[in-house]
Amino acid sequence: MTDRYTQAVNSGFTQTLAKKLGLPRPAILRRFRAGEPLTVGPVLLVSDDASKGDADAVAQALLGWDLDVRRQPADDVRWGAVILVLTEASAPTDVAAPVLAAGSVLRQLAGNGRVVTVSRAPADGDSPAVAATRNGVDGFLRSLAKELRGGATGNGVMLTGGAAVDAGPTLAALRFFLSAKSAYVDGQLLRVGPGGSADAADLTTDRPLAGKVAVVTGAARGIGAAIATTLARDGATVVCVDVPAAGEGLSRTANAVGGTALQLDVTAEDAGTRILAHARERHGGLDVVVHNAGILRDKLLANMRPAQWESVVAVNLAAQLRINETLLAAGLEGLHIVSLASTSGIAGNKGQSNYAFSKAGVIGHTRATAALLAARGGTANAVAPGFIETDMTSSIPFATREVARRLPTLAQGGKPVDVAEAVAFLASPAAAGVNGQVLRVCGQHMVGQ
Repeated sequence: MTDRYTQAVNSGFTQTLAKKLGLPRPAILRRFRAGEPLTVGPVLLVSDDASKGDADAVAQALLGWDLDVRRQPADDVRWGAVILVLTEASAPTDVAAPVLAAGSVLRQLAGNGRVVTVSRAPADGDSPAVAATRNGVDGFLRSLAKELRGGATGNGVMLTGGAAVDAGPTLAALRFFLSAKSAYVDGQLLRVGPGGSADAADLTTDRPLAGKVAVVTGAARGIGAAIATTLARDGATVVCVDVPAAGEGLSRTANAVGGTALQLDVTAEDAGTRILAHARERHGGLDVVVHNAGILRDKLLANMRPAQWESVVAVNLAAQLRINETLLAAGLEGLHIVSLASTSGIAGNKGQSNYAFSKAGVIGHTRATAALLAARGGTANAVAPGFIETDMTSSIPFATREVARRLPTLAQGGKPVDVAEAVAFLASPAAAGVNGQVLRVCGQHMVGQ
């Protein structure tokens, strides 16, 4: 559905009026279009003294992406991005110079610009000073993201397990955050470990999923259809799954992406077996599974009936567990599973105790499944959408819907394609170092993690 307010305050007479009245003016977000530049202007790269070697390695990668990389702040540049490399900072005083250098150019950050930190995550055995410094980057980045305007976002890459700053998974995450594909991802720190063998071609190709077979549940409409479309754009052959009652929409999606349709209730005991058999028989294998199917049955707990609790848990959580069990038993190599969680599963939401339980459960099983898949070169991750403009949210009362739109730092709802871009990134071979993580797509809707 359309956010008419955001459109109005960014065009014509109403734009001028909004400026004069001092009304909030959410920016029109820049979303991915093939052939457009990665960033909207030059990139400023700064680091602390100890991290200069890593900054040099990042600079080489950026130059390989045909970006205009500069190492010194300047007032006469409209910056497309600012990257802070803080990988070797070991004391709180180490970060002052690069942080203040970044701050000195924020007024020159272009609309839809990017600020990205590259640092190391706190780890067992860190000294108190190192732990404080590394954790401090988390609070700094989340706060900075709330200060940015004009559709600009701030996100961070946090390295774990000795991951190299110029390794494929690290650069893949950095490229995703710099790109228009992360338009509605804001205030997030993504942990990236060593893994995979992505090279420069894997990072810049327009079809990172070429030759892959992907299954998307709940694909008949909304976010599921957007995921199927985006995976197909990136080269995947897509199996679109939904209940028989959604058969018309399911066929429409499958035809649009050049894939196949599988009418199936994901709560069926044999759902996993049927999905795997279809993928193998029709397409020769299975590489990506996206658990998108989900339902809402909102009610205050005091008024909730057993069927309202049980149906939500059955579709949103138990079905995923049962399907994953089948896939794990099949011993698939290099399988990437991406599950749809929700910000409600992180912070809770009034009237959604059933839904929040199911989505928090998705986060739990994702973290547990990650280690099981890693042994065979696979990954399990989750995407947690916030307020996304869909047919479902269009039924929310007007006043409530407007409040939900304006609460995020980006002051607007996201689009189904924003969720789809995050799913496609996590499903790609280049993201093999991201495992067991939850990536929020919420425009920085909530305080905290």
